[in-house]
Amino acid sequence: MAERTLKQWFNEYGESHQNKTNKLIHWICVPSIFFSIVCLLYLVPVAGNLNLASISMMFATFFHIRLSSKLAAGLLFFYLLCYVGAYLLSNLSVPLWQIAIIIFVVAWIGQYWGHKIEGKKPSFIKDIQFLLIGPAWLLGFVYKKLGISLQADA
Repeated sequence: MAERTLKQWFNEYGESHQNKTNKLIHWICVPSIFFSIVCLLYLVPVAGNLNLASISMMFATFFHIRLSSKLAAGLLFFYLLCYVGAYLLSNLSVPLWQIAIIIFVVAWIGQYWGHKIEGKKPSFIKDIQFLLIGPAWLLGFVYKKLGISLQADA
């Protein structure tokens, strides 16, 4: 099976994200879910100063570089913001895992509600890799608004 291009990923992801309300929900919930996962992975030490979040972000970045180096750069910036957010929240009196679980659950409820409105199943049910495409798909709209083309890179 040939590897999908960025355009193919976006087109396939977009098929189940046509409804305006579902799209709005995704603008809130996709980054929230991603952030909550980074927070949870941040809590899992691996070796030295490394944790599972930093290693996972490295693999996600490699996945996105294969699709578009420009998009990967923007997503890496987003990953780093999430990582810094996890670090900052880890210093609060409320345990980070509790904050992350609440965000995760509420955001997934939102996602499923959006897909109920849409009338289509979430894309990741078909292919788990779509969990990495969701943030990229949203950033693709930001890039388009800013006039940044991904075509030469995709």
